[in-house]
Amino acid sequence: MVVCSLACWRCRWLLPLLLGLAIIMGIIALAGRGWLESESAPYVHQASLWESCTRGEQDLNWSCESLMDYGWGRAAAATYLVGFVILVICFALAVIAFSVEILRFNFVRGIGGLLFVVAAFQIIGLVIYPVKFAEEIPLTGANMFSWAYGFGWASTVVVIGCAFFFCCLPNWEDEVLGNIKPTYYYSSPERAPYLN
Repeated sequence: MVVCSLACWRCRWLLPLLLGLAIIMGIIALAGRGWLESESAPYVHQASLWESCTRGEQDLNWSCESLMDYGWGRAAAATYLVGFVILVICFALAVIAFSVEILRFNFVRGIGGLLFVVAAFQIIGLVIYPVKFAEEIPLTGANMFSWAYGFGWASTVVVIGCAFFFCCLPNWEDEVLGNIKPTYYYSSPERAPYLN
């Protein structure tokens, strides 16, 4: 039977793959216009990390206002963007670390520490945005924080999980490198008479 877990050299690409998934979700969050949307028709409000757009009930054209005119808008965008850039750097470092035959486990633990920094920056941006948006921007009708905002949180959750795995991976150094011989458990009839 073949067993494959994170403490397995054959499966070393799972963590960089998860970081790549977090990057894709981060790109969707950065580019998406669904950070805040009207909850039901008529859809009169739509916002991204960068701008807030409104329109009248009968109007087809959106009127957009940049959130970069607000200090909190710049802070939310900057913190999330800084976290995303560090995440891309961590992904590149993880690919390099797992490509090398002799894995440097202190290097891997450093990537885990950087991922905790990424999570901190992204959480700050994801908390500033809804709190200050609700305070500063006049909202009409029922609104909800929507799919792009959710992708931002999903990316952050994946980053936190990867950070724990990167920090704990050096504890399984011998298993990952294949330095442990398998243990076989058996019993003979003389040593275990109760089995008969």
